[in-house]
Amino acid sequence: MNAVEVMNDLYFIERGYLNANHFVYRAEQPVLIDTGYSRDFDITERLITDIGVNLAQTRLIISTHTHCDHIGGNRIIQDRSGCEIALHKVGKYFMDTHDDWATWWRYFSQEADFFNCTKALDDGAVISVGPHEFHVIYTQGHASDGIALYNRKAKVLISGDALWEDDIPAITMRVEGSTCLFDLLGSLEKLESLDVEIVYPGHGRPFTDFREAISKSKRRARDFLNHKEKTGASLLKKITIYTLLMHRQMDEEGFFDHLMGTYWFKETIDLFFNGEYQEKYEELMSDFLRRDIVRRRHGKLFTTVKP
Repeated sequence: MNAVEVMNDLYFIERGYLNANHFVYRAEQPVLIDTGYSRDFDITERLITDIGVNLAQTRLIISTHTHCDHIGGNRIIQDRSGCEIALHKVGKYFMDTHDDWATWWRYFSQEADFFNCTKALDDGAVISVGPHEFHVIYTQGHASDGIALYNRKAKVLISGDALWEDDIPAITMRVEGSTCLFDLLGSLEKLESLDVEIVYPGHGRPFTDFREAISKSKRRARDFLNHKEKTGASLLKKITIYTLLMHRQMDEEGFFDHLMGTYWFKETIDLFFNGEYQEKYEELMSDFLRRDIVRRRHGKLFTTVKP
């Protein structure tokens, strides 16, 4: 997990599926973009301090949205440093009103802490990361407060979860609304107008084939619109793995009951699969075990996916 210098003193740190990637501007008053999942903050801190950054001196955190995997370190770092935190104005509203539903935290039974958002960002605003100016692009769809950050001079796009290389992120209609796939397509079209040489996504490695990634994402979003059950199947797969990563491992005997005790699992199957709870669970787990995405050991389930 070596840090890569994106621009002068601005570093990219790749994480995994549970923890969002980090961006760190190394200076006496550092700037951070996205801070991972709260339970793994000890790893986040080590990775950032290895670059030569003192988190207690952090000046600013920018969060690409308020999902738990992107803001897990915000409260801890703000308590230590007194730093400012910038979000899209919708995300600031979520923080100001302590909305743990719109942020997905309660819906998906996630661990996260509220923090003081001191700066609201609008679409088209410019925010400085040291000497580097980034344009704020509002990218709703996956998250109603999502933003991407674009540096025109270097043609660098920090895409958050608006654009991945080979997939689209979880689509949660029960929180984001029935039009969220249309919102995602609109965000992708907005990004498509940019001149981009390299993309640093919220999860996964950096990539240079920007146009192909946009095309893949648009095709997948349209496929979801045309085949509604694919939206549900994708959500079941992504969040089941996410749940195993959050807990590190789960008792196999009680895992189905745990999922049934959440909002998201039962509602997803009600919405897309006519209430076939046990059948969909068994189908899902059989597929995961066969493909070695999930393993069982001594009555426990865990995933091979990188956290």
